[in-house]
Amino acid sequence: MSQTEKAAFKRVMLKISGEALMGETQFGLHPPTVERIAREVKSVHDLGVEICMVIGGGNIFRGLQGSAQGMERTTADYMGMLATVMNALAMQSALEGIGVFTRVISAIPMDQVCEPYIRRRAVRHLEKKRVCIFAAGTGNPFFTTDTAATLRANEMRCQAIFKGTKVDGVYDKDPKKFPDAKRYDRISYDDVLQQHLGVMDASAIALARDNHLPIIVFSLDEPGGFRGILAGEGTYTTVHD
Repeated sequence: MSQTEKAAFKRVMLKISGEALMGETQFGLHPPTVERIAREVKSVHDLGVEICMVIGGGNIFRGLQGSAQGMERTTADYMGMLATVMNALAMQSALEGIGVFTRVISAIPMDQVCEPYIRRRAVRHLEKKRVCIFAAGTGNPFFTTDTAATLRANEMRCQAIFKGTKVDGVYDKDPKKFPDAKRYDRISYDDVLQQHLGVMDASAIALARDNHLPIIVFSLDEPGGFRGILAGEGTYTTVHD
């Protein structure tokens, strides 16, 4: 059996927050943390899995926070999109430093630093086993990077979205505040929406539901967690029909 056949999925989307790149710092990027995540991605890439990524920008600038402080919402959202490009470039540098060919593909054209988003070209990169990091969200204000990840996952025909978080799945309440919080192994899209469980924003969940795209929520802090799920192991929650 080939390595590709051992993995549960052939092509996946990995969505992580910008805060995941901060490590223990309060702001910006923590290079050892970026490198650790890059090694996790490489371990899955080595299985023959084609990988898309979307990284949030909250470690640098969060659009909603800017608008809450009086900034015009559209401008704040565009600033947040630019922050995701910075994170994508940092991850590209870390991945290529360990021998994984990577392309940063931006919804806002900036030819000097990354490629513009052209769907067929992005698919070709994946077929050539390059990691594709989709930056600048959807290119539109009022949409989160969760929605961008779901949109790109559908366009790239990914088989699942892997949502890397600080906890090992979806709980009925915050497990850091409530010791009796219950973790779900499986939960439906509609239950996530009705219970406001905060896995992803509502538009992202609805887009995944309408296209029958499962969302796998796992802990990014668990070493080997991403690869383990693809090998049928580990602790996680699957959001599905």
